[in-house]
Amino acid sequence: MHALDIETPRLRLRPLQEQDAAFILELLNEPAFIANIGDKDVRDLDGARQYIAKGPQASYQQHGHGLLLVELSDDATPVGICGLVKRDCLPHPDIGYAFLKRHWGRGYACEAGAACLDHARKVLNIGVVVGITAPHNQGSIRVLEKLGLRYDRLLELPGIEGPSLYFVPAEEA
Repeated sequence: MHALDIETPRLRLRPLQEQDAAFILELLNEPAFIANIGDKDVRDLDGARQYIAKGPQASYQQHGHGLLLVELSDDATPVGICGLVKRDCLPHPDIGYAFLKRHWGRGYACEAGAACLDHARKVLNIGVVVGITAPHNQGSIRVLEKLGLRYDRLLELPGIEGPSLYFVPAEEA
């Protein structure tokens, strides 16, 4: 088992690997992903492999954490990604997640997000994790609030078009 492996009653989170490229290609090109998170310009399997290598895998090496593949425990069906993202422009890592639309509404984002926050505190010794989301992304706002984060302020982030909502742990708000 990898140090970044996390298990919940229904889900298994593990580091993304090159063989996850087909799933990443599908996820990054879903209309909801592009509308809520952004167009990562990944259009083929090679692009998906590069995204995994230069994004999550580079983050594991540099920060000891990153976005993880979320799969169902019972049959290993990939449903999304969830994990910590360290941005140079923010003082703390933020919780990131994206799920295929066909798997929305089942509580996977909250379950995976809560497990990632617990792992951050207990295993990675990270005291503060924040959240960011697009102002129009009501689903993501609800997930952040269920994870115990509270809206703090609007901010502009490099590489993200338009303002983002910035969430901090409730005890910090």
